[in-house]
Amino acid sequence: MRRLEWPLHIVRRVVVAVIVVAVLAVAVPLTLNWISDVRERCADGVVKRGAGECVGVTDGSWVFSGHLAEVEKKIKEENELVLKDAEKESYVSVAYMTSFTLTNDDSNSEDSVRHELEGAYLAQFRHNRGDLSASPKIRLLIANTGSSSAHWEHTVDELIDRKGSKENLVAVTGLGPSTARNLDALRKLSANGLATVASTMTATNIHDIPGFVRVSPTNIDEAYAGSAYLKRSRKSLTAMVVQDAAKSNLYAATLGNAFTEAFPDKAGHYRLVAERMTYDSSVPGAWKNSLRYITVQLCDTKPQVIYFAGRGQHLTNFLDYLASRTCTDHTFTVLAGDDTSNLDREQITRAVENDVEVLFTGLAHRDMLRADPGKVSKVSAGYFQEDGRLKEWFPNDDRYDGQDIMAHDAVLAAAHGIELAAGNSGPVTGPTVGQMFRQMHGRQRLAGASGFISFQNNGNPDNKAVPILRLNSEGRTELVEVSAAHGKPPEGQ
Repeated sequence: MRRLEWPLHIVRRVVVAVIVVAVLAVAVPLTLNWISDVRERCADGVVKRGAGECVGVTDGSWVFSGHLAEVEKKIKEENELVLKDAEKESYVSVAYMTSFTLTNDDSNSEDSVRHELEGAYLAQFRHNRGDLSASPKIRLLIANTGSSSAHWEHTVDELIDRKGSKENLVAVTGLGPSTARNLDALRKLSANGLATVASTMTATNIHDIPGFVRVSPTNIDEAYAGSAYLKRSRKSLTAMVVQDAAKSNLYAATLGNAFTEAFPDKAGHYRLVAERMTYDSSVPGAWKNSLRYITVQLCDTKPQVIYFAGRGQHLTNFLDYLASRTCTDHTFTVLAGDDTSNLDREQITRAVENDVEVLFTGLAHRDMLRADPGKVSKVSAGYFQEDGRLKEWFPNDDRYDGQDIMAHDAVLAAAHGIELAAGNSGPVTGPTVGQMFRQMHGRQRLAGASGFISFQNNGNPDNKAVPILRLNSEGRTELVEVSAAHGKPPEGQ
């Protein structure tokens, strides 16, 4: 068989062609991936997901939403000061995580999450350069999980990556409302050795997670505090529970169960007139029909108090239907949980226009200092008054919902844990900070603006102060009294 021999110049061309094809085979996908990454990237640590919302972690360099620009600028400036002094003084990072890009599916409003960030910044300032100045200093990171926390996994992975880096992330605060996704995020953060402090997460069945505490009362505490107020104010009452049955709404389930347990008494002076009525917010559209039908049934049972165990956004629809009831001769009082504080000014005004008294168990209110000064830290609560530092920094923002106070106390708890861990002469890490939370009782308890907080071993605060609030026609919440699960909250010494 005759051997085929190619001229050298043809061989060279073939070899070059093969190499070019091989290079293109690798380069083209890499180039396409690079272009795709560039298109998805909003900033360092922040990417575009879903319907184009930017989620992830920033030091304030990326503004997640325009209404956050002013407070994010202050956080960025404070973070830059920390880095500037890093050679002289060590620092760790603390993240504030929640949904900062909101849609109609979220229970939080833009006002509420902005107020949270303002309160978080105040706690950072107090620890770094204010009256509670201590070491190591804190860089405050802002972590957005996206609307309804749909992209929590990406954001949590970003946070975990910053644990062992030069940023030395040790704690994540905020954590959002009590939903299944936020609970999954909390568990993953804990499993990866980060301390966690919830600001507004109240579902009772969230507990005994390593390194986890919350500065908010549990739903059981809220229900018992609300029930105690009703019994102090009226000699006898009938009540009915209206509850969201959506499986993902941990908040509603535990709130409804707790009130059903707390309210009735053996003498029958305080009783539930029938089994609870439910709607399912996970079924689009149908839940509104259910609420409309429930208001018809309420005209048959005529309870004096309706305990609404659902989100604030559902409450406004329920009150609209209740205003159109046929039994106009009967007066209803509605008592709801703390998610009512997420209503914006327009929603509050609309709610009280329906000629129904609306009360709710809140998490904090700035008038707690004036009405019951022994139940909150005078120094901490002073920052939230009309002549306080927050008013000076953000003069055009009316923080009427108490969310700023809760976020402040959550970051303050993390800061106190960091200070205590540093005092033990060992490394300041997520686990060491988490261990210090268990030391925060007695003289080491947290002097918060929402109350004096001692953490139990399961992570819950002990007999936390619970303000009873009323919605008024000016679109505000007004303080009725300060209650607690065991009657009276702890006082300062």
